[in-house]
Amino acid sequence: MRTCRRALTVLALSLAPLAVWAAVPVVEDNSGYNNSGSSYPPAGYGTNGAYAGGAATSAPSAQGELFNQLQRMQDQLSQQQGAIEVLQNQVNQLKQEGLERYQDLDRRIGAGVTPAATPDNSSAGGAPNAAAGGAAAGAAAAAPAASSEPGDPAKEKLYYDAAFDLIKAKDFDKASKAFTAFLGRYPNSQYAGNAQYWLGEVNLAKGDLQGAGQAFAKVSQLYPKHAKVPDSLYKLADVERRLGHTDKVKGILQQVVAQYPGTSAAQLAQRDLQRL
Repeated sequence: MRTCRRALTVLALSLAPLAVWAAVPVVEDNSGYNNSGSSYPPAGYGTNGAYAGGAATSAPSAQGELFNQLQRMQDQLSQQQGAIEVLQNQVNQLKQEGLERYQDLDRRIGAGVTPAATPDNSSAGGAPNAAAGGAAAGAAAAAPAASSEPGDPAKEKLYYDAAFDLIKAKDFDKASKAFTAFLGRYPNSQYAGNAQYWLGEVNLAKGDLQGAGQAFAKVSQLYPKHAKVPDSLYKLADVERRLGHTDKVKGILQQVVAQYPGTSAAQLAQRDLQRL
């Protein structure tokens, strides 16, 4: 009997917490989470319960960084492409200028295959002009004192024609040496003025602007009454332009127009003056 009482007491004590738990009322409106009218789960959480509020301050994604790198590379390529186009234009311009020089030389060769001698081929008839003299710094100021060989028109023409044939063969290096040698041997020849002019043309075709300028200037300095003086002055202006001496170009062109009206050189000079 005593054993039965103990069993009932233990059973009662074990059931007491269940009774207390059952007495707690069930709340239907989720007031513990919805006091402010918000829904569960709270804002900032995803459907799986993970908090998503920190996404705005997270580090850039790998895709975004890759896009930025590609954008920078594209900008650099665009800049390099622009620089290449500028260089290409400069190369094309140089090629065009070289082609124009050769074409001009061909035209002049065709017009000068049988160059006529000029009666007055010395510097005694006048003084060098101021513009050509100023543009020919470094050129010889006086004509050679005398020829190293006695005058022989037939021999002079032979040497001159041989030098001119080198121009027609486009062997400009040898042509330059041949005309230089001719002028040293026959400085007072009736062909000397022509030789001096063609020496300038050859140097210009070679790209030797300094040598071309000196040769063209010497035509008017040493042979001021020669028929090639207008052409040599016009070519001198072209050389000065290529050298970037724009302050000298206008003066030389104006001199050609004023002193040699009616010549082809004067017409070209007038055209160039209008373009300045």
